[in-house]
Amino acid sequence: MTVIIEDYYDGSRTFSWLSELINLPIDQVNFVLAQLTALALSGFLRKFLSPVAVTPAVRHVFGLVIGLALGYFCFGRQAIHIAGLPTLCYIAMRTQNPRNIQRVVLTTALFYLSGVHYHRQIYNYGSYTLDITGPLMVITQKVTSLAYSIHDGLTRREEELTPTQRHQAVKKMPTTLEYFSYVFHFQALMAGPVIFYRDYIDFINGHSLAGAKAVTGYDKNSGQYNEIVLEPSPTPVVVKKVAVSLLCVAMFLTFIPTYPIEKLKDDNFLKNTTVFYKVWYLMVVTMLIRCKYYYAWIFADAICNNSGLGFSGIDEKGEAKWDLFSNVDVYGFEMSLSLRSSIDHWNKGTNRWLRSIVYERVQHNKLMFTYALSALWHGFYPGYYLTFANGAFFTTVSRVARRNIRPHFLGSKGKKFLYDTLTFIGTRILMAYITFSFVLLEFMPSLTMYLYLYLFAHIFGLVILVVAPRLPKLPSHKKVTEEESKNSQKLINGTARKSM
Repeated sequence: MTVIIEDYYDGSRTFSWLSELINLPIDQVNFVLAQLTALALSGFLRKFLSPVAVTPAVRHVFGLVIGLALGYFCFGRQAIHIAGLPTLCYIAMRTQNPRNIQRVVLTTALFYLSGVHYHRQIYNYGSYTLDITGPLMVITQKVTSLAYSIHDGLTRREEELTPTQRHQAVKKMPTTLEYFSYVFHFQALMAGPVIFYRDYIDFINGHSLAGAKAVTGYDKNSGQYNEIVLEPSPTPVVVKKVAVSLLCVAMFLTFIPTYPIEKLKDDNFLKNTTVFYKVWYLMVVTMLIRCKYYYAWIFADAICNNSGLGFSGIDEKGEAKWDLFSNVDVYGFEMSLSLRSSIDHWNKGTNRWLRSIVYERVQHNKLMFTYALSALWHGFYPGYYLTFANGAFFTTVSRVARRNIRPHFLGSKGKKFLYDTLTFIGTRILMAYITFSFVLLEFMPSLTMYLYLYLFAHIFGLVILVVAPRLPKLPSHKKVTEEESKNSQKLINGTARKSM
C-alpha cells in the first residue's frame, strides 16, 4: 500500500518567506538559491583558488566542503545518503580485486540507489518534490565510472581499450580526499553533469586547458623563453547560458499551467478530443517539461564553465569552446531528423556514462542492456519502463527504416529534402509519443492514452519492420553527397525556424 507523507521534503526552511512571496515551493526555491550560490563560488574558485595560486589539496577541500554544505541545505537529513553510497563504494574499491572492482561497485551503487528510489516511491508516490535521488543518481554515475576506469587502468592492456577508455583509465587508487572531492564537488552535485575522474583531476591540477592560446615570454632570471598558456575567459558563454536557462524556466512557468500533464488522465480530454489534438497536446506538454530540464542542465553547465570546467579547445573562428561536459544541446535535440540524433543530444552525460560502462563492454544485446540499466538507474515507476521499452523498440525501427527506406530518397536533392522533412516531423511526434509516460509515471493512464491514440506509432513501426526489409535494394551508386546532405539539413532547420 502506498503511504503519502504530506511533507516529504527535508531541506532548509530558512527561506520559506521567499517561497510564499514568489509562490514557488520551498524545494524549488532552495534549489535555485543553491545553484546561484554555486555560480558565485565557482567564479571565486577560478579567480582566487586557481592551480597557480593554491595547491590541489586546497581546491579539493574547497569543492568538497561547499558541496556538502549545499547538499545539507537542500536535503537536510537526507544528505546522509549522498555520503553513504560513495562511502560503501570506496570501501569496495579499496578492498576488492581490481579485476572485479567494477562489478562490485556497480552492484553496490545500484542496490543503494534502488533502495532510496523505492523508499520515495512508497512514501511520496508520484511527487515532483526535489529530493536526494537526483544528486544520488549523479553520484552513482561518478563512482561506477571511476570503478571501471580503475579496472581499465590496473588490469587491462592499453591496446585492449577504446580511445575513450584509454583516456579515462586510472592507474592509481585515488586518495580519500581526491575521491570524496570528486564525488561531492559543488559544481555538479545538484544537477550534474557527470564528469569523469580523469577530467576532474586534470581540472584540479590545471591541466584542462589543452588547446588554449599560448604566448612565449622571456624569463630574465633563467634567461630562457617560457610558454605561457592564456586561460580563456568563460564569462561570455556563462552569461549566455544563464540567460538561456532563465528563458527556459520562464517558458515553463508561464505555459505549464495551461498545459498540465495531469490533463492526460482526464476522461473528458481523452473521450472528447481528436487524435490529432491529443498528439498536439503531447508534443506541447513534453516540450514544456523539457524546458525544466533545459534550465537545470544549462545553468549547471554555466556553473562548471565559470569555475574553469568544460573548456574543449578553440573553434575554427578562434573562439574558445566550453561544451566538453554539456548535458544537452537544445538546438540539436529540437531540430533533430532522427530518433538517434535526438537521443545523442539529450542528457549527453548519461549517454557517455551508459556507453562507457555498458554499450562498449557487452558483446551481445548492447541496446537491450543499455536501456535496461538506464531504466533501473531512473527508478521503478512504470512510466520509465514504458518509455525505455518503447525507446528500444523504436530505435530498432528507425535503424531498419534508415537502412532500407532512406536509400530510395537519395537520388536527388528534392527527394532527400522530402525525406528529411518527413523525418523531422515524425521525430517530433515520436519523441512526444515515447516520452509522455516518463513524465506521467503511471502505467494504466499511460496505457489508456496509447489506446486512445490507437497505438498508431506502434502499428506503423511494426509495418516498417515487416515491409522495409522486403523493399527492392538499390545500386550502391545511388547516394547523396555529404554536401547535399548538409544542405538538406540547413533547409529543414531554416524551415523550422520560420515556423517557430
